[in-house]
Amino acid sequence: MLKRARRFHRPPTEQPEGTFDPEDTSKVRHTKIGVWDLYEQIEPSFKLVPGFLQAKLEKYHEMKGSFPYVWRMLTEVASIRACWWLFAGYFQALTLKDFSLRIDAEQIYRYSGQLLNIVQNAVQHRTVDRHVLFKVAASRLICGAVSRVLRYGESLLYRPLNERILRHYAVQSFRARARLDVPTYSDSAILRQLDNSSTSSRTSVAWTNVVMILTLLSTGVELASQFSVLVNMLGAQRDGPLLATLSFGHALFRKKTDKGMTSLHGVWAATTKDTEYLRSIGMAKMVHDQQHRKEIVAGGLAEYLVSSYGQAVQRLGSNAVHFFEAYQVHTRSNRLRLSTFLSDSLRELPQIVFTLRAVQYPSDIPLSLASLNLITQTTSRFSRTLFDLFEQTGSVAENLASIRKMYETYSIPNVVVDGNKPFPEDQRSLDMGISIEFRNVSFRYPGSKQEVLRNVSFKIQQGQLCVIVGANGSGKSTILKLIARLYDPTDGSILINDQDIRTFQLPDLRRATSVLFQDYTHFPLSIKDNIGLGDPNNARDEEKIREAARLGGAADFIERLDEGFDTFLERPVEDVYSQLPQGTKTLFGRSVEYSSIRFTGNMTTHSKGLSGGQMQRIALSRTFMRSEGVGLLCFDEPSASLDPAAEHDLFERLRLLRGNKTMIFSSHRFGNLTRHADRILYMDDAVILEDGTHDELMKKGGGYAKIWMLQAQAFLA
Repeated sequence: MLKRARRFHRPPTEQPEGTFDPEDTSKVRHTKIGVWDLYEQIEPSFKLVPGFLQAKLEKYHEMKGSFPYVWRMLTEVASIRACWWLFAGYFQALTLKDFSLRIDAEQIYRYSGQLLNIVQNAVQHRTVDRHVLFKVAASRLICGAVSRVLRYGESLLYRPLNERILRHYAVQSFRARARLDVPTYSDSAILRQLDNSSTSSRTSVAWTNVVMILTLLSTGVELASQFSVLVNMLGAQRDGPLLATLSFGHALFRKKTDKGMTSLHGVWAATTKDTEYLRSIGMAKMVHDQQHRKEIVAGGLAEYLVSSYGQAVQRLGSNAVHFFEAYQVHTRSNRLRLSTFLSDSLRELPQIVFTLRAVQYPSDIPLSLASLNLITQTTSRFSRTLFDLFEQTGSVAENLASIRKMYETYSIPNVVVDGNKPFPEDQRSLDMGISIEFRNVSFRYPGSKQEVLRNVSFKIQQGQLCVIVGANGSGKSTILKLIARLYDPTDGSILINDQDIRTFQLPDLRRATSVLFQDYTHFPLSIKDNIGLGDPNNARDEEKIREAARLGGAADFIERLDEGFDTFLERPVEDVYSQLPQGTKTLFGRSVEYSSIRFTGNMTTHSKGLSGGQMQRIALSRTFMRSEGVGLLCFDEPSASLDPAAEHDLFERLRLLRGNKTMIFSSHRFGNLTRHADRILYMDDAVILEDGTHDELMKKGGGYAKIWMLQAQAFLA
């Protein structure tokens, strides 16, 4: 469920009065933008003042040995379905646009020269050739219209090409993260490498570089055309070089700005209810967030997540973008309008007006002003193109280096090396459980000098129920992590069915094992997905999910939630909204918190979360989802957040579920579970101090017996 929603950052302003109700159609306008729903309060038009956002500057990186990766990128892009014919069309549109720009540059000089001649004839002979004047004006308008159509055609092909390449590399990047094991993903250097190679949600590194190369070529053609026109024009003007120098100096110091998307104004809010989009963003957060890495690796979820994410991205297509990016596309979706033609045409009117004024009042406007207008206009266009070329060539090395960094993330080696033996040889043998043996195992976590296990040895036979007990920090959880092969021992060896665990294929080993960790996590997905991911092969089987929830003791409270199994434990996509009226208490079914507005102008929304015990039952339900087809069930402090009655009920269900499977518990509580255990390992300070059944350890009168009595007395008291 949603805990926090971010609004678009704006300076703090005085909060309006009243309320904002997205469902009030008389006062609120609803617009569907892709997967997003935008609700805008209807205001008088004079309040809707358009504004612009400055485009963010890209960060560039140095290039070293990038050309092999550039070739790999080009061949990979060529293999994407339907990219070839789109790319051919895009290149043709770009070439024709460059050709039209060259013709346009030539026409600037030719037609402007003709206008100049008309002015000269009007001054000297008091006559005007109206046919030539009409021809000049019509030609300029036609050139502008053709250029606009070609630019529009280029933009139409740009988007589908970008989307196809973006989807392809989004899945590749997702796979690069999902395949990493726990120690590799815990390395800060690896995380920096992954973050530095990430692409934006608007475009991909590959497409950015393809466009960059084509843009450089087209800019060079345009620059050469403008330069040739400028040289010819300056040669015919007595003061041409001086005027060109002054115009070029003016353009050099002029601040260049890019038009950004139009800002939203007034009172508005946006949300998304698209479950496919929410699910895809939740899965992306899963593989990015380090806290979920153990669950992904131990549960063997990587391939399922990659497949599901890839399918979701394909189904969503261009709609899988953040709200502001979707809004930007929406506001710019119709460029080929009458107003654009008028805008281009009106830009040429000053020269025509100047000519007409010269005819009407020849003595008021000296001939030198016509030359000034012509030269400054051409020089300004030439200088802008030249500055663009300098800016683009300065970033070539950095852009190409980004390709190398992207591909390097695809081959980051894992610390835990995969084995080559299938496991098990006979699938039916899993019904009889798995034997586990530790031989002189020692372990310390990466980057730490302290051993959390020292020379630990024990053997659990097939089908046994083993309980590992001891104080927090004694090493209980670490044993389960080593069994799941999240890490490998620093010293010693671990045997599965009397064979070294390192020899088995990791996907096989993890399919045969189900582990619930003490520091379990909940994925930023729905409750249904959180439980279903316990068994990726049946993650969409609602009947099995509901049965797992019943076994985990979560079914009753889930059914009472407003959205039931579709409730998100953590909403992966934030709502966005402006300053809301003070009377607005809820938005999209979530409460609004205004406490931070006075200081920051930001608002957050939250709703009441589940209790610790309820969250743990959802995690247990995920484990029950995995009970079939496994030979080993491991539970790390499974009842830490449960009351005694719920704990007793859980252990009874687990015992019935177990059958002949091997089951291992770690716990700091001594109770009914240990009395039924086939084997108890009592740990303290990274070593096993006692080993035996409950009765055997009680007779010894050692550490286990003393703690048992202390806990029993505390319970009776």
